[in-house]
Amino acid sequence: MNVKPIVLKLGGSVITHKEKPLTPNREAIDRLAHEISQANVLPLVIVHGGGSFGHPFAKAYKINEGFKDSSQIMGFSKTHQAMTKLNGIVIDALISHNIPAVEVQPSSFMITKSDRIKAMSNKVVEKLLETGFVPVLYGDTVLDSEKGFAILSGDQLVSSLATQLAAERIIVGVDVDGLYTSDPKKDKTAKLVQHLTMRELKKMQHEITEATVTDVTGGMLGKISELIPAVRARIQVLIVNASKPDNVYKALIGQKVVGTLIQ
Repeated sequence: MNVKPIVLKLGGSVITHKEKPLTPNREAIDRLAHEISQANVLPLVIVHGGGSFGHPFAKAYKINEGFKDSSQIMGFSKTHQAMTKLNGIVIDALISHNIPAVEVQPSSFMITKSDRIKAMSNKVVEKLLETGFVPVLYGDTVLDSEKGFAILSGDQLVSSLATQLAAERIIVGVDVDGLYTSDPKKDKTAKLVQHLTMRELKKMQHEITEATVTDVTGGMLGKISELIPAVRARIQVLIVNASKPDNVYKALIGQKVVGTLIQ
């Protein structure tokens, strides 16, 4: 591609009410669609998380454990269907704001091996971008060559897409201001980390592993860890609070915004 795309991730915690199964946050979705429309940046790829749509079925049927029982087949289908419903709501909002959004189902063009993307073809995504469309993808249930099937996170998908498309940058919209020294929702002394190099990120991972703490940042470090391949490919990553109005708009147009910059 002649122009490098921006890859925008919209977290499930922002676009759904996570405490209420199958409940979209329509106000947030519409606001974000408006901000994306106002920014008017192309080429653009959007990936969104599952929030209260994907997780309940995936957990109930233990999809992440792989194919162990025939009853899980229906769970795979229900999880995928829930994600397509959420995707439809997101796309409806984008189209209502004059954004030519098109759904692209990850399960239709990629296979994982032990939860990691093993094979994928970006030809359709590339052609959509070249034509002027905005592809919209999401975390999905996918076939897995070792486990039978698996859950593909939106974060791993973002990293792979950005790397293969040689993206200009990645913007990750979450429900906190960025990466903190501890979970800001539980620890009032948590401090925002405004800038991280690859070396600093690896050191932080090591320190957390050594301390045998699995979730000190509310899962944020795990999300960022998925983005390491993209950072290695010299793709800038910016994490912002998409729950706060205008943050995504500012990030898209390159204005300064509170967050964590990784490069």
